[in-house]
Amino acid sequence: MPERMLQFVRLPQETPEKREVATRRADFREIYEEFDPPRARSQSSRCSQCGVPFCQVHCPLSNNIPDWLKLTAEGRLEEAYEVSSATNNFPEICGRICPQDRLCEGNCVIEKGFESVTIGAVERYITDTAFERGWVKPGTPATENGLSVGIIGAGPGGLAAADMLRRRGYAVHVYDRYDRVGGLLIYGIPGFKLEKYIVLRRWKLLEEAGVVFHLGVEVGRDLSFSELRQKHDSVLIATGVYKARALQCPGVGLGDVVPALSYLTASNRKGLGDKVPQYDSGALNAEGKNVVVVGGGDTAMDCVRTAVRQGARSVRCLYRRDRDNMPGSQREVKHAEEEGVEFVWLSAPEAILGKDKVKSLRAHKMHLGVADSTGRQMPQKLPDSDFDLPADLVILALGFDPEDLPNLFKASDLALTRWNTLKIDHRRMTTSLEGVFAAGDIVRGASLVVWAVKDGRDVAEQIHHYIRAKTAGRTTAPAAAAE
Repeated sequence: MPERMLQFVRLPQETPEKREVATRRADFREIYEEFDPPRARSQSSRCSQCGVPFCQVHCPLSNNIPDWLKLTAEGRLEEAYEVSSATNNFPEICGRICPQDRLCEGNCVIEKGFESVTIGAVERYITDTAFERGWVKPGTPATENGLSVGIIGAGPGGLAAADMLRRRGYAVHVYDRYDRVGGLLIYGIPGFKLEKYIVLRRWKLLEEAGVVFHLGVEVGRDLSFSELRQKHDSVLIATGVYKARALQCPGVGLGDVVPALSYLTASNRKGLGDKVPQYDSGALNAEGKNVVVVGGGDTAMDCVRTAVRQGARSVRCLYRRDRDNMPGSQREVKHAEEEGVEFVWLSAPEAILGKDKVKSLRAHKMHLGVADSTGRQMPQKLPDSDFDLPADLVILALGFDPEDLPNLFKASDLALTRWNTLKIDHRRMTTSLEGVFAAGDIVRGASLVVWAVKDGRDVAEQIHHYIRAKTAGRTTAPAAAAE
């Protein structure tokens, strides 16, 4: 087959067309159109097939990116899908929501005058095509091994582990307190970044493979943790982190000051067709309001862009550092700016003003001082720099901390780190309790979906080794995959 690569010298970088701003501001559909096959092939052909692929090195999953780019350029899409899905349980999700500008694309070695290879959009295209052509099959095992694993949490980490363990023949039971599978994928990330049918079809595939989901079940309330441990050969805790970080300033107790996740969950539930009284009452609805979002991460970007689509009168994002030092994706900032969001850089809240309702947010200017131990410059308040922003709704997107799992699970022996994440042996991914493993954000703190998928895959391997050693020499009767 003729060589089709190294076309970056003649082809410019392109992504799928973005829908017009006025159109996309009015709905929650994804903002990118589909990549048509000729453009997907030509963009894949821009890869230089370098000897040391830094795109792969900087991907948490070590995806074989140059290989599936080459296969796509050659029109061998089914093979490209097999390579892509060999290292990633949810490539169509990561292709949509990974911050490629900070990971694979941001570390492409092509000279920057030619721009990086378009990776995320091609990854999405490959798997969407695979679904359309029926190449994606449930991971049904060849045989049942008669052993079971219980997984607490149906987010990306728990789902990745469930997929890997089911393929090995384990009876996998996933317990989640929400009524749908996906965790933040379904309730925390807006549809304009990840439409919900993408997550729901993965849920269906896992059920077809034999994974059993127990939804609306909160461990520690509806089912005791000790009972769960007795029921399964091993237990995985993959709950994520959901406790919103608080803002310490006067006025935060006013009713129109809301945490980001509550706001996003209400919007996503409304989009899914649920009844959401707090949305209908206007408490978690930005329509006609002056909205100020405090924070600079990806969750803050989700909030400001959601507020735009809900018909807010104005939307501002208040962040204490400058644009170059914000943790969120620069690509998301650009999208938000296109959609009319105003960014108030180097500013921090001082007080939220109002009597019964929020009227304004008082902030002060900051400057970046000396670097801390991590090398990041610390923001410091500028004297006499106060100013007010009109606000009817203030959304706090300051990050997430772990919940108190030892208390919730009534498992006082479950050891924690000084950050209140679960303490594990990082080689074996075991907690302080025999047969109990942990992975994802509940171990590493709030992080990216791709890291949760990586942890889920790794912990599935460790659970398999543990159970195999535990049951060595024990005869087991095949267990039903579903009860």
